[in-house]
Amino acid sequence: MNTDDVVRTFLDFYRERGHESITGSSLLPPPSDPVLFTTSGMHPLTPYLQGRPHPQGRRLVNVQRCLRTTDLDEVGDLTHLTVFEMLGSWSLGDYGHPQSLRWGYELLRDGFGIPREKLYVTVFGGDEQVGPDLESLDTWRELGVPVESTRDENWWSNGPVGPCGPDSEIFFWTGDGPPEGSPTGDSRWVEIWNHVHMRFERGEDGGLVPLRQVNVDTGMGLERLVSVLQGRRSVYETDLFEPWMRVLPTLWVLDERSLRVVCDHLRSSVVVIGEGVRPSNTGRGYVVRRLIRRLLTVLRRDDDSRTLSDLPVELVGTGTVRGMLLEEERRFTQLLERGRRVLSRPEFRGPLSEEDFRHLHDTYGLPREWVAGLQG
Repeated sequence: MNTDDVVRTFLDFYRERGHESITGSSLLPPPSDPVLFTTSGMHPLTPYLQGRPHPQGRRLVNVQRCLRTTDLDEVGDLTHLTVFEMLGSWSLGDYGHPQSLRWGYELLRDGFGIPREKLYVTVFGGDEQVGPDLESLDTWRELGVPVESTRDENWWSNGPVGPCGPDSEIFFWTGDGPPEGSPTGDSRWVEIWNHVHMRFERGEDGGLVPLRQVNVDTGMGLERLVSVLQGRRSVYETDLFEPWMRVLPTLWVLDERSLRVVCDHLRSSVVVIGEGVRPSNTGRGYVVRRLIRRLLTVLRRDDDSRTLSDLPVELVGTGTVRGMLLEEERRFTQLLERGRRVLSRPEFRGPLSEEDFRHLHDTYGLPREWVAGLQG
């Protein structure tokens, strides 16, 4: 399956079961929302999870573009991305969690052709506030899918307050040989889908109260699912990244992880600028500036002559996006020139402390990775 096939199969499956397609919202939440970017498929639906009637009914399905900066340090591995798309389905006070699990298994098995032996599931094992999720545990056992309970991992929330609940995380075996071990002990089990029993609201005091309605919220990363279905080692080897991973290695010689970081940050910057965000020192604009400076730091680590002006029209076009990338590169070059003069001062010679790194970043805007590279 290519990416379009995967999306079509997912949407059609839920439409056939009475779900209405809703249009994925922008990466940019409304002005009243305190977060900078949409971080999950459920984020725009929060009022409806809390009980407001949705104009399209109680069963919904969509594809939502998301951005997360919490995983930036993990970007460059096989699965993490800054900007990604989330396949989501919802029951707003309609069917229960067991039904969602059964449909999820049916779609993976029959719609996507994943054999049962390649799957493993974890469920919530309970804590001081909520008991173990025995209902989900029993459902997976009935379906014949291996399952284990965890205490800390299987609880989902979109922040310290708001809708939350126990979840079932579905993992796929990516190892070369027969499946072995379990997701909590073997990293070759990769999470592909999360079904959340969204039935609580966490308040400012940390306490939990039942929501006005019991919901189901599922989210599955499109890029990660495509890599599994296409038998690829990483998300960067799928058809989604084909233009980037075909062109970038012809421009610059980079090790594998560095190539992924440059690819992700460049692609993400293009997407966010395309949404109308301009690089700046605060808010959303700072996220874009940070991404561009991180990719330039990696790009120039071994060769200062590498430049974003090498990028072809095929990847970044000739208009606003390209102009902003090159302007940010110019600003960054000036910053590094000033930074070299700062680092030549006597107080910064020799090994630097954590306090030195913080001071150089907060006062002069010098990226830690760049400073550490010069010191190394």
